[in-house]
Amino acid sequence: MAPLAPSVAAIRVAVRRALTELPAYGLVLVACSGGADSLALAAATAFVASRTGRAAGLVTVDHGLQAGSARRAEAVARWAEQAGLGPVEVVRVEVAGRPGGPEAAARQARYQALAEVAGRHGAAALLTGHTRDDQAETVLLALARGAGPRGLAGMPPRRDLAGVPLLRPLLEISRAETRAACTALGLTPWQDPHNSDPAYARSRVRGDVLPVLVRALGPGVLDNLARTARLVAADNAVLDELAGEALIGARHPDGGLAVKALADLAPAVLGRVLRAWAHELGAPPAALSHRHVAALDTLVTGWRGQGAAYLPGGLRVLRRAGRLLPETGPTLDGTPDPAEPPPVGGRVGA
Repeated sequence: MAPLAPSVAAIRVAVRRALTELPAYGLVLVACSGGADSLALAAATAFVASRTGRAAGLVTVDHGLQAGSARRAEAVARWAEQAGLGPVEVVRVEVAGRPGGPEAAARQARYQALAEVAGRHGAAALLTGHTRDDQAETVLLALARGAGPRGLAGMPPRRDLAGVPLLRPLLEISRAETRAACTALGLTPWQDPHNSDPAYARSRVRGDVLPVLVRALGPGVLDNLARTARLVAADNAVLDELAGEALIGARHPDGGLAVKALADLAPAVLGRVLRAWAHELGAPPAALSHRHVAALDTLVTGWRGQGAAYLPGGLRVLRRAGRLLPETGPTLDGTPDPAEPPPVGGRVGA
């Protein structure tokens, strides 16, 4: 018997480790495009599932953005069935007309489709093939966009997707390892032309920026970027916990937030409290940006009697009687409901 390729072994171990966090016999679905990363993940999942008594299936999404995409999706599905995966589904999505650029629109359509399939099958988890290299690219893009700690934390190994755990078992595995695993297993990955299209920011980072960093700083830069994401994510978890407690402490019975309680918070915690509260009010998470949270912050720490802060979703927030409140319009007698007057002397934010 030929020795097992180290890359194949590493990916199988990563998958087995991820699945130990799930209920013993629930169905897991692999999201597979047919590229090296997701193909290696699907092959490893089929192997691990067959030896642990777990049901494992596959879903491939056809975005319809390239000639032959339907044939590619059907080829992935046929391979999955031959590999012993089931159920296997091909889902066609419409990308045109969705908000954001082409990358964001395709991602939104893809995850919506994956969530629907996972929910319909009652899946215990959905697995995606994001690698250490993807994580490094994500950190660099977040840094370039000024995304702050939440963006620098990169992709979490586990998150909720419409009530289904989404797992990323390969975040410690390199892209080179997934390619080597496919070669060792005799698999021919699909080469997505979008991955090398300079029209996309991630493609430019992948093809131009990361190679320069590796040449200048050595191959360890990829590990270092991924480790940065893990360290920042750990810090974020603590800050989010503190913010959750602070949000509870600042709540007023009328649904607003007490300014005095907010003004005493550290800036890193205050920003998280205001972001979480804005989400509660109905501001779409994808549209809520740093400038929106900064406008809420100014109502607390830079109060000068200004008007409402505007949030995505048509929401407005006023400072009134020592509280932050969603703007509700005229009072019952038809007169405007005045905002809190600006301070006369004293500390701003008090």
